[in-house]
Amino acid sequence: MRVVIVTESFPPDVNGVAHCALQTARHLVDRGHAPVVVAPAPAPGNKPDADAPCPVVHVPSLPLPGYPQVRVALPSRRLAATLIEHRADVVHLASPFVLGVRGMAVAARLGIPAVAVYQTDLAGYARTYMGAGEAAAWRRIRSVHGAADLTLAPSSAALCDLETHGVPRVALWPRGVDTERFRPDRRDEALRRELAPNGELIVGYVGRLAPEKQVELLAGACGLEGVRVVIVGDGPSRPGLEQALPGAVFLGRRTGDDLARVFASLDAFVHTGPFETFCQTVQEAMASGLPVVAPAAGGPLDLVAHGRTGLLVPPRDASAVRDAVRALAADAGLRAAFGTAGRATVEGRTWAAVGDQLIGHYANVLAGRRTAVAA
Repeated sequence: MRVVIVTESFPPDVNGVAHCALQTARHLVDRGHAPVVVAPAPAPGNKPDADAPCPVVHVPSLPLPGYPQVRVALPSRRLAATLIEHRADVVHLASPFVLGVRGMAVAARLGIPAVAVYQTDLAGYARTYMGAGEAAAWRRIRSVHGAADLTLAPSSAALCDLETHGVPRVALWPRGVDTERFRPDRRDEALRRELAPNGELIVGYVGRLAPEKQVELLAGACGLEGVRVVIVGDGPSRPGLEQALPGAVFLGRRTGDDLARVFASLDAFVHTGPFETFCQTVQEAMASGLPVVAPAAGGPLDLVAHGRTGLLVPPRDASAVRDAVRALAADAGLRAAFGTAGRATVEGRTWAAVGDQLIGHYANVLAGRRTAVAA
């Protein structure tokens, strides 16, 4: 198949959309298909990913006001030209918002089937950043995804949200995890001594530092005796979080094997954001053999088995986060049991396995189009 992946983000960006688009392109190449990626151009000075497995077409972009780490694509003829020149069989729209909406329109005009991947909780972001606008966000989501031949939801909670709000033709497509990169034996005792020189229990968060992630909920954990909180990531909320989380260690952005080493060197992982449609860092923590604390909302509901691989807590509840961390800190046996069960749970969730599921979805969409034409 000849596939054009239209994505709102691609490496060198570090986020779930970029990572999933990269893994999708890699798997398509590995299976003998021919993908091309269309993405916003990275910020000046940020070099495109030299390890991209296929051609990448960059369209002009500008930084999102107030959040310069996010680039927004500008109108460009390169998108339509790429779909035509590549003779696309299917268009894959990764978290369509701006560039993806244009990709949907071009695909419809050219009669090319489109598969839209839902990854970003726009309604939750509207509540966080504007205090309102949730209804308008869902109208946009229905408009964009309703035009696709198929929308793929990453979790059962996301699928339910989409169907409840009137999005048609929805199927489940989860995310894979690199269990070779993220694994317990990458634990680094020298790094642990650096992060916790007095032998503290190391509790980590990995992800963007932005308002919707609500990382400030870790403030209570910072106050626990014998606990050291480690924050991995960057974003507009970092200055405020450095004030709100006294004693926490901020490592900035980490990627690749370096990130895997940090994960494996933690004793527990906490995710705080309530708007995750999947939550890839939870899977990476589980692959690293860590017990997980996460909100009982969205993607983590599919990933964390409460009382077996970790603890689910009420969303936006700082006291519940603190109490869960305290419970894990007090019981080494419980941490070990959760970590072992978590690793076993994700061992079969490889990118190859979920990539083959995606190719199956493409094939079903193409077969449906052929049947409709024949009729």
